[in-house]
Amino acid sequence: MTANWKRAMERLGLALGAAAVGTAGLAAAAAYPTMGPLAPYLMDRDAEVALARSAAPPAISNDATIMVLGRGGYETAARGKNGFVCLVERGWMSPFDSTDFWNPKLRGPVCYNPPAARSLMPRTAKRTALALAGQSKEGMLAALKTAVAKKELAAPETGAMSYMMSRQQYLGDAGGHWMPHLMFHVPTADAANWGANLPGSPVILDTDHARGPEPETIFMVGAGKWSDGTPYVHDEAHSH
Repeated sequence: MTANWKRAMERLGLALGAAAVGTAGLAAAAAYPTMGPLAPYLMDRDAEVALARSAAPPAISNDATIMVLGRGGYETAARGKNGFVCLVERGWMSPFDSTDFWNPKLRGPVCYNPPAARSLMPRTAKRTALALAGQSKEGMLAALKTAVAKKELAAPETGAMSYMMSRQQYLGDAGGHWMPHLMFHVPTADAANWGANLPGSPVILDTDHARGPEPETIFMVGAGKWSDGTPYVHDEAHSH
């Protein structure tokens, strides 16, 4: 691990909790107080398929099922054969206190492995259905809490993980495309068990999502390359 990479990991770990703070965060909060018209959240179908596949290396995403967002929710654009599911998340998959929750520019390409697809896709479908039905952020949060209480949304299966390695990802106005990373989805867990967020540790606890209603904890590990094989350079973290 190079000195630059270590510094990037430490800086970006802190950025998770601080990205929405300051002028940019306040501007975003004012800019996206509610969901706007649906059209800006949608994409050209072929472009969305390509963006979804870019979440993981081609050896994984070429054989994955690809979902794209339509006016009625996510639809299957291509059926895969390896059990992975790739899609492009929108802002409403963010933490509820995120200033980019309704940001129509947010694009989060992600590829879920089979355990994650089975256990986490219902969460994606639920949040998306609520957003497209015109629910407010407060209404969505209440509905998700009810769904969790009724055990309609389960904790992640053992071995659930996902890839977010797209160079084209746009994760918010403050952070741009951030960095290529892997996410490990587990039931509620203590950061100490993973050595997360400690100086020099490559494991980051996603403290933002930990405040959400779904019964999961997300640990992230940065990757040295984007899914297309090009090296990640830490100065790219805030380029848009």
